[in-house]
Amino acid sequence: MAQGKVTINNLNLSQGNFPEVERKALFIGVGAKNLGRVLSLNTQSNLDESLGADDSALKTNVAAAKANGGENWQAYAAPINSGDPWEAALDQAMLTVSPELVALCAPAADAAAIEAMQTKAELIRTTIGRRVIILTASAGVDAETQSWSDYEAAQAAITQGAACPRVAVVPQLHGNDLGVLVGRLCNRAVSIADSPMRVATGSVLGLGDAPVDRDGVELPDATLATLDANRLSCVQRYPDYPGTYWGDCNLLDVPAGDYQVIENLRVVDKAARAIRILAIARVANRSLNSTPVSIAANKTYFMRPLREMSKSVVFAGEHFPGEIKSPKDDSIEIVWPTKTRVEVYLKVQPYNCPKDITANIILDLSN
Repeated sequence: MAQGKVTINNLNLSQGNFPEVERKALFIGVGAKNLGRVLSLNTQSNLDESLGADDSALKTNVAAAKANGGENWQAYAAPINSGDPWEAALDQAMLTVSPELVALCAPAADAAAIEAMQTKAELIRTTIGRRVIILTASAGVDAETQSWSDYEAAQAAITQGAACPRVAVVPQLHGNDLGVLVGRLCNRAVSIADSPMRVATGSVLGLGDAPVDRDGVELPDATLATLDANRLSCVQRYPDYPGTYWGDCNLLDVPAGDYQVIENLRVVDKAARAIRILAIARVANRSLNSTPVSIAANKTYFMRPLREMSKSVVFAGEHFPGEIKSPKDDSIEIVWPTKTRVEVYLKVQPYNCPKDITANIILDLSN
């Protein structure tokens, strides 16, 4: 004999929203107030109250990021004492916040400092599964001792030989260039797939005074081009076109590497964060198995972040593309090397982006 039973279970299919890490930056630098703390900032924050009345490098760059970050800008700041290691401040911040970008306001002095930043970014990825990109300042020109030629050579030495695809170096030519770039990267008017070079985003805001060298020569465009060629990230100007803009945000990847510019790494990182969450939810879940039905269903499951990132809009005849191209059937593959280990391969394809435009004009003299 038996008695009737009814059991109702709530099943979790991992259909909720992914946490948004993108467009959040953590600034680390010498400060005058709230030392050793991690401060949350937004467009309503009073920086004098949070970071002190003095114009420290930390406060100057945060203010520039705030000016360029647009509506709903959000950031974190970790003021430290002079001489304190930035790595310790980053570790402390990681206990409570999860940024996409880490901005180091103290100028990097040499290639060894850059290598240490890449090492730290990789340790964060391998130990706690987070992906960060480190943007560091480098010194501006010394108007007392350096010519522009001297400055170019000194800056080139910092990135020479560096293979650091998670690090970008920003010369503080105007005193707050790092903050300007970080704010531009965090602006919600554009997507993370857009280069900071994008002119339609508008001119940079709040840029400091134009620098001069020891001979009183104002920053020439040729120097900006040389710095960019040496993989540093700096502003850009167009003759007879008002405003000051930005060039590429160059990452220190190897020649021919996939991640020489920040927008390529940002879209892959975004997809990786979401796919990691989906993969964790599938651990020891027999709905992911080697049968054809399961393989097909889980291709759809793991492709969800790519589908969401690829959504585009056509409005008033204008196409607003998604962050990546729409995934296709060959954008994912699932294989089983053993009965308990599965490997998922995914392809993220960005749109082409015009950074070098040539217009050819002919004269038509026909009747």
